[in-house]
Amino acid sequence: MNLHHLLERRRAAGKPVRVALIGAGKFGSMFLSQVPHTPGLEVPVIVDLDPERARDACRTVGWDAARIAATTFTKDGAAATGGDVEVIVEATGNPSVGIRHARAAIAAGKHIVMVNVEADVLAGPLLAEEARKAGVVYSLAYGDQPALTAEMVDWARATGFKVVAAGKGTKYLPIYHDVTPAGVWGHYGLTAAEAQSAGMNPQMFNSFLDGTKSAIEMAAIANATGLDVPSTGLLFPPCGVDDLPHVMRPQDKGGWLEKSGVVEVVSSLERDGRPVFRDLRWGVYVVLEAPNDYAADCFRQYGLKTDSSGRYAAMYKPYHLIGLELNISVLSAALRNEPTGQPQDFRGDVAAVAKKNLRAGEMLDGEGGYTVWGKLMPAVESLKTGALPIGLAHRVKLTNDVAHGAVVRWADVEIDAKDDAVAFRRAMEAKFSR
Repeated sequence: MNLHHLLERRRAAGKPVRVALIGAGKFGSMFLSQVPHTPGLEVPVIVDLDPERARDACRTVGWDAARIAATTFTKDGAAATGGDVEVIVEATGNPSVGIRHARAAIAAGKHIVMVNVEADVLAGPLLAEEARKAGVVYSLAYGDQPALTAEMVDWARATGFKVVAAGKGTKYLPIYHDVTPAGVWGHYGLTAAEAQSAGMNPQMFNSFLDGTKSAIEMAAIANATGLDVPSTGLLFPPCGVDDLPHVMRPQDKGGWLEKSGVVEVVSSLERDGRPVFRDLRWGVYVVLEAPNDYAADCFRQYGLKTDSSGRYAAMYKPYHLIGLELNISVLSAALRNEPTGQPQDFRGDVAAVAKKNLRAGEMLDGEGGYTVWGKLMPAVESLKTGALPIGLAHRVKLTNDVAHGAVVRWADVEIDAKDDAVAFRRAMEAKFSR
């Protein structure tokens, strides 16, 4: 609660917090838009595959010519680790590239804020351990839903409450798991031409729809908080904010959950497609249990929505502002030496699941594509199954047929064991297997 005060002291001392951004897409651009309005924060280096696009992004978000002229725009990721940069923001969205950038940052003694949750879920527990040993911060990105949820879980536990469930909202129907980029825009109420004119990537937006992004984000939350993963995958119960304490409680108490202490995503749509009343599509939540009758009475006295027993209540945040809020992570790392969420264990994993009957010789096209979607699994079950992580299910060839709805296994694909991301993931599996 004193980040602004700490930053003011750094600014007054002539020691601004200096950040390198890797990836000037939507999230990165939203972060960049806040930089001119945050005295004491500077971004001297921006790395992007298209440096001119990155310059255009800076102009679009309001950077003046002088600030742009003073910034290095480059394709070279190594530029991010040089000089007096303190914090590196990895916002590429590519899991293999993200692992490489994170390890380079850690080796150079820089804090790393991992916007790239795909990389975090693929190998975050081992990356975080490397960072801790090196004395730097590895952090989830504030403004994105995993860090916001982890914050709410921490708040609940630090105030003495038992966390029953935590997660986010999204738009979900069971049929979405098989949607491909060719059919995605109809589910967003757009035509293909409208989406193209807005520069919207169909595969990326399809990953939000087909359940993959939700699985990735819940795995990140589980790994950061120690909450469990549902044994059969996410349920996506339809639920509005007023019903969170009723729906998000254990089955033996009248709710949907197999047990207390899990991550879960609530849907903004009823199963017949009708909108849920007061949905949480853009927000995050935590359901907590009163430890005693006195606390339960306080829930009622202070207006919290509870279940019929009065023992289960919910807190929620209706919106998240992604990159507009990223300063919290950057400043927390630089000024407090603390992450805004960080993997502590390997509890949740995201496996590639066939969207159709796949044949040997076909190429997988990864998150949000035509061939597979990502299913949340307990990490122990993923390892036992030999499941192929969704983060490595891109541009790999099948060696076996895989039936529609089946988990793709390592044994079903050609994998280059010498690939850096593959080797690091395998090292994490060995480290955290139990």
